[in-house]
Amino acid sequence: MERPTFVPTVSGLHAAYRTGARSPDGVVAGIFRRIRSSGLGPVWISLADEEEAMLRAKAWDPQKPLAGIPFAVKDNIDVKGMPTTAGCPSFAYVARQTAAAVVRLLEAGAILIGKTNMDQFATGLVGVRTPYGACSSIFDDRYISGGSSSGSAVAVAHGLCAFSLGTDTAGSGRVPAAFNGLVGLKPTRGTVSTDGVVPACRSLDCVSIFTHTAGDAERVWSAIRSDEAAPDSGVRSIPDVGWRFGVPRDEDLRFFGDADAEALFRRAVERCQTLGGTEVRIDYAPFREAAALLYEGPWVAERYAAVGEFLKSEPLDADPTVAKIILSGERFSAVEAFRAFDALDALRRRMAPVWREIDVLVLPTTGTIYTKAAVAADPIALNANLGYYTNFVNLMDLAAVAVPAGVSPAGLPFGLTFIGRALSDRALLRLAQSFGGEAHADEPCPGRVQVGVVGAHLSGQPLNAQLIERGARLVYAGLTAPAYRLYALAGTEPQKPGLVRTPGPNGAGIEVEVWEMPEERFGSFVNAVPAPLAIGSVELATGQWVKGFLCEAYALAGARDITACGGWRGYLSAERM
Repeated sequence: MERPTFVPTVSGLHAAYRTGARSPDGVVAGIFRRIRSSGLGPVWISLADEEEAMLRAKAWDPQKPLAGIPFAVKDNIDVKGMPTTAGCPSFAYVARQTAAAVVRLLEAGAILIGKTNMDQFATGLVGVRTPYGACSSIFDDRYISGGSSSGSAVAVAHGLCAFSLGTDTAGSGRVPAAFNGLVGLKPTRGTVSTDGVVPACRSLDCVSIFTHTAGDAERVWSAIRSDEAAPDSGVRSIPDVGWRFGVPRDEDLRFFGDADAEALFRRAVERCQTLGGTEVRIDYAPFREAAALLYEGPWVAERYAAVGEFLKSEPLDADPTVAKIILSGERFSAVEAFRAFDALDALRRRMAPVWREIDVLVLPTTGTIYTKAAVAADPIALNANLGYYTNFVNLMDLAAVAVPAGVSPAGLPFGLTFIGRALSDRALLRLAQSFGGEAHADEPCPGRVQVGVVGAHLSGQPLNAQLIERGARLVYAGLTAPAYRLYALAGTEPQKPGLVRTPGPNGAGIEVEVWEMPEERFGSFVNAVPAPLAIGSVELATGQWVKGFLCEAYALAGARDITACGGWRGYLSAERM
């Protein structure tokens, strides 16, 4: 699926509506037009009434916090008058009421586009356990999108809505974020109502949020927080300076053979240190043991309590892996359940000293990403690998924010997750904003300039020293807006690419790093830029603009279009093969 030249974000649309550059009805009409042209599958299971959506768009109230902002919801979340399938057509029913979280969004002025694909009964982290067709990572169609909230993440990544709701029991609001270059918020349990959500494990389930930026996630989270939540919900603090972040010891870090992911994690840890954090190596064993309890212990019985009797009727459209997992929950006894509760309490006690040493836990969202073919060959073991850093979070009632943390030389995404104690939601979101450079892009630091680089100035590339020697620091790693093409230029030394903005959709965006340098050193940097390159303004996938390298058109004669590689590192990797 092609992406539009304009990727809607909450903050970007607010600005566009405010200036009159775009209108809610124009944005919503464009989204429905794109969906009609490409079809529902595999992202969507059903759409909201287009006429009703357009009426809401035309009657938008700019005083409302999410006025005119298009969104989607996972299809285990009820919307009155629409079918809820939970990824299983024979289970479907027409909802009589709208889920509490969706009601809040509608009251805040947001506009529902539709309901999205998912791993059946929210069982899986892979995104392929669905009869509606498997979504893919926007970075590479051969790779999984992550689950179970697959469609919700991909809809945002493809610009078909500005944000979406998923659910998260074992990591389903975080893994799809990592595999699609998004922010994924798993709130503290109970701060967002799950009324109107088909349960997976009712005691652990959370409504999750997908956005392009942590700032947008905070806006949406603020709109859907429950009235029943504690008045100070989400205000547990993390120090602005000198915050301590826990990282597992080397023997507990697992990347499942993915050296690129390991390198990106090391770089992300260094980024945390530049933001004032102090790394603390921790004993990950109790977290790992808690993660194992989720599927190896009696919490599977809670999944059976939700839909086990339905699956025992052997519906023809039941996913065999999902059915096998959920039906296995029938074997657990009450005695085993109480023993597991005791084991969980013991693990909490073992974790307590760790939380006295750190303010936040910093982990890879996943250790690697898998192809669809690999998951098909080994569906349960690889799914378990994806949960190595995620499965314990809900059991331990922690809050988590997943953020993009770079792209590998092969053009594959990597994600980092900040995990904090219950009610640290807002502090984690603010930390995620700093990690992503959002605070700098929205409110530039006085006396500093941001520069986007896509080629020889990237970390580890030959000209990166030109940034370092000028006191620059990395503030963002992600993608440009999709309106760019990348070319390998002929006759440059060292070899360089040329970035060109062109009309029409071009792809998923180009890998970019944004570096921030002192203003007084920016002039000497620009002076060193040789023709045919020049410094101009570059749009990021977040809708933000920074200074960056652009290429004059004459240099494209004889240049090779490498846009499909996703970035300069992806091109160099392909050339080495």
